[in-house]
Amino acid sequence: MIKDFEPGDFVINPKNKDWGIGQIQSIIKNKVTVNFENKGKQVINIAKVTLNRIKN
Repeated sequence: MIKDFEPGDFVINPKNKDWGIGQIQSIIKNKVTVNFENKGKQVINIAKVTLNRIKN
């Protein structure tokens, strides 16, 4: 759920683990911009893709 995330949180996309760890850059409605270490900046629709937060 989107309210569980804040900019600066570290996440992984469990369906694309090869993207590596990502840091949330911004959240606008259902769109989350994440900068992944192996994939770069991606805009993800949080209503369709589940991200898992990594404990900081």
